[in-house]
Amino acid sequence: MGLLIALTSRQVFWIKVMLWLFCLFPFGRLIFLALTDGLGANPIEFITRSTGTWTLVGLLLTLSVTPLRKLSNRTWLVKFRRLLGLFAFFYACLHFTTYIWLDQFFDLSGIIKDVLKRPFITVGFTAFILLIPLAATSNQRMMKKLARNWQRLHRLVYLIAVLGVLHYWWLVKKDITQPLIYGCALTILLATRLPRFTLRSSPKAGNA
Repeated sequence: MGLLIALTSRQVFWIKVMLWLFCLFPFGRLIFLALTDGLGANPIEFITRSTGTWTLVGLLLTLSVTPLRKLSNRTWLVKFRRLLGLFAFFYACLHFTTYIWLDQFFDLSGIIKDVLKRPFITVGFTAFILLIPLAATSNQRMMKKLARNWQRLHRLVYLIAVLGVLHYWWLVKKDITQPLIYGCALTILLATRLPRFTLRSSPKAGNA
């Protein structure tokens, strides 16, 4: 069994600082590359791919918290799940903004046609829309207000992650190596939530 380690408020603070730095690094890198003409021949595609990739990474890291908590018995890991989830939403917003602004120039009719015509955009748009209520209800006040419905709502993250991988898979068309890696990682994370793989834990523990 893993060690039950309690963190001090100071330790929690510094872990959050490190997580902030880790999560903001891709954004800072994009700004640096933009200022130094390092985004390549197709800057819009570079930004779109980068923000989409880090959205997926954020979702998978968020989903990994519960299995790691169960395997290690380190309940304090749950303290950082919300932060990881919000950063996933942050990069999803950047990804979506890049599309509607730099790619489509806020052409509403063009965006609607694109969403309806191209399946990979349809599933990506759906995933982003589903992320919004999760981000909006991620605070303690909404958890108390929604009670049991909060957990039901936040189980949408499983569907969102599946749609995110599918969005990436359909986008690349030929070389599916990276989406396949994300798909395998997601499959493992979802498998740990099946009854026969789930370790016994307190019924009060969150399972997002």
